[in-house]
Amino acid sequence: MSGTISDALYAATQELAQAGIDNAAVDARHLVAFAMQVPTDRLNLVLNDTVTRAGLDALDKAIAARLERRPVSHIIGHRQFWGRSFKVTPDVLDPRPETETLIEAALKGTYSKVLDLGTGSGCILLTLLAERANSTGMGVDVSPEAMEVALANRKALGLDRPAIFALSDWFNKVIGSFDLIVSNPPYIALPEMAGLAPEVLRWEPMSALTPGLTGLEAYQMIAAGIQQFLAPAGRVLLEVGPSQSAAVSQMFQAKGLDFVGMHKDFDGRERVVELCKPA
Repeated sequence: MSGTISDALYAATQELAQAGIDNAAVDARHLVAFAMQVPTDRLNLVLNDTVTRAGLDALDKAIAARLERRPVSHIIGHRQFWGRSFKVTPDVLDPRPETETLIEAALKGTYSKVLDLGTGSGCILLTLLAERANSTGMGVDVSPEAMEVALANRKALGLDRPAIFALSDWFNKVIGSFDLIVSNPPYIALPEMAGLAPEVLRWEPMSALTPGLTGLEAYQMIAAGIQQFLAPAGRVLLEVGPSQSAAVSQMFQAKGLDFVGMHKDFDGRERVVELCKPA
């Protein structure tokens, strides 16, 4: 690679495409912008600039990492979610666009106190609190490494006061009641793990992907404690796998919750189950 940033972008796109990387052009733009230390949305403004040796070296390392199927977010260190940048590491689940379905559903109703179970990077809780002034919330996760990422994201977004994070195995260290409980728990059945993309299987934490043999184990743990921590008339929003909505809905209805509805993602797949506690 040599010459202008435009030349580097073209070469990077070709190299990724030839290696069979999906969305090679999009990935190349992110990696080139990262290597050249410019925001991705401003890359077009510098395409005619000459590439520096430092920029070339950084890009070579970034491309090599992507060819190992390392996710772009891990290479550049962050991921956009609901219009905000969140720190991402291999210790947390990479925030996905389909999870924004949960945010959209939550914002259609009211809430003032939120509990996020299995918070990971904290992207769900922090987004919900940032979108609603005067709301407060708690995010829990069993992983100390994930907790460090969530705390870094809280600080970066200036949400230290409304957001509390704690190490907890589901409800184990939770105190109080909440009018909104949310979760994107691990839900991939263990036998299905082998079919995941290399970016997921090699680089994301297994504990955030699969809870066990059936994929429903995490929902069972949440359902067991939901009544104690959900306020009357409070809502529950759970991200689910495409074939799990009926089973998850029935599980929580058996615990006394009412089914409100199912929210589909941008691909038309059933993605978020909504339930509520009778007033």
